[in-house]
Amino acid sequence: MRHSWSSSLTYVLVTAGATIGFGATWRFPYLVGQNGGGAYVLTFIIAMIVIGIPMILVENVIGRRAHKNALDAFDPEYQKKSFSKAWKIVGYMGLIGCFGIIAYYMVLGGWVITYITNIITGSLNLNAPITNEITQNFYNINIEHNPLMITFYTFVFVALNFIVLIRGVSDGIEKAAKFLMPLLFICLIGVVIRNLTLEGASEGIKYYLTPDFSKISAGLFIEVLGQVFFALSLGFAVMITLSSYLNKQENLIKTAVATGMLNTIIAILAGLMIFPSLFTFGLAPDSGPKLVFEVLPIVFSKMHFGSFVAVAFFVLLLVAAFTTSVTLYEPLITTVQEKLGMTRKKAVSLVLILTFIAGNLPCIMAYGPWSDVMILGKNIFDAFDEASAKIFFVLTALGAALFVGFVLKDDAKKELSNGFEGKKFVDIWFNYVKFVVPFVILVIFISGIIKFKNDYFEYLQKQQNTHINLESKE
Repeated sequence: MRHSWSSSLTYVLVTAGATIGFGATWRFPYLVGQNGGGAYVLTFIIAMIVIGIPMILVENVIGRRAHKNALDAFDPEYQKKSFSKAWKIVGYMGLIGCFGIIAYYMVLGGWVITYITNIITGSLNLNAPITNEITQNFYNINIEHNPLMITFYTFVFVALNFIVLIRGVSDGIEKAAKFLMPLLFICLIGVVIRNLTLEGASEGIKYYLTPDFSKISAGLFIEVLGQVFFALSLGFAVMITLSSYLNKQENLIKTAVATGMLNTIIAILAGLMIFPSLFTFGLAPDSGPKLVFEVLPIVFSKMHFGSFVAVAFFVLLLVAAFTTSVTLYEPLITTVQEKLGMTRKKAVSLVLILTFIAGNLPCIMAYGPWSDVMILGKNIFDAFDEASAKIFFVLTALGAALFVGFVLKDDAKKELSNGFEGKKFVDIWFNYVKFVVPFVILVIFISGIIKFKNDYFEYLQKQQNTHINLESKE
């Protein structure tokens, strides 16, 4: 018999955990810094409402209606409706994208554990002010050029996931969410309060929350939409899988709105952990992906009890990543378990071992022995990220929206109406998902491909210039 979540609150905590990971605590802040502060935040809130929450409902409807894994969710047998089995391609794309994000996501967890252990042991001493050169050297030596240590800490992170996942949906993921989500909030609020009390914090808050409307553009909105998909785990097959454990009486609209709101609140709080302190100590907010790993340690070193605050911050980051990672594995585990008739233990073991060998290890090597291996101008780590975020996530989301609008049709509306009386709202949502959302997703996909193409041509140009320079020296 298939498990069901014990309560609405539990499901919201689990889905919130699935969406509040590195997307909210690492990716969102550096994207805000790169895109003009408050303008990005405002656009993110709008995008969450107009695309994020409607798409959560799309995946919830598909998952709950089938009560099966992400692959069988697009099978006519389990949707109890006649349509082509070719729609299962959408499920396959979601699972491939899910593997792609697991490949590098777990390595990021290994990076965070590296920082925690080195700060605790004093190898990265933050009890006295340090320079950018020190943090860069630490990153280069311990992250980019120490594959053995990163392999060990990534394995530790994977092992922690194994301990929870082996216990199943109810005793594992559900219990972990009930404990870890309150812990995440406590750590988050603590670090935010510490940062807001810093002298000069008001400038950071002003930059972060005051929108410069001249910076809001169609391009920014498209970029933000990509972050919304990443932040909400849309297109990963995660939401489809988690909602397959929902009972029919659950109000999907209520849980989707709660998930979207929680994710937005956490993302905004994550910015309040960072920007006030950056402005207090005169550091640039537009440092990109390395903001957390190279810039923030400088900030912590200039605070009273800097090492303690730093450990609290990175533990918070690890908890957020962990609540997401256990749900990222679940689509693959559930599919293997149900399609191959495996026990839970065997399915978990197989998925974690294969993803570690085929995904995590190559991503670790991308910054070490395999740093010269390039796939269309990207190292292996970045290639997994690009392929997942710009191709598989977006195409899976597009396929899911079209599946609801043109295949499930009235059955999708009936599924959403369970536990909800607002027929007019359901009709509006359905037409919106059928006609508007696919167009928006196509725009995101095309713009992502254009950007990827431009980045690749830029990479080829640099390679050509390097080759010319080497020849001229000879």
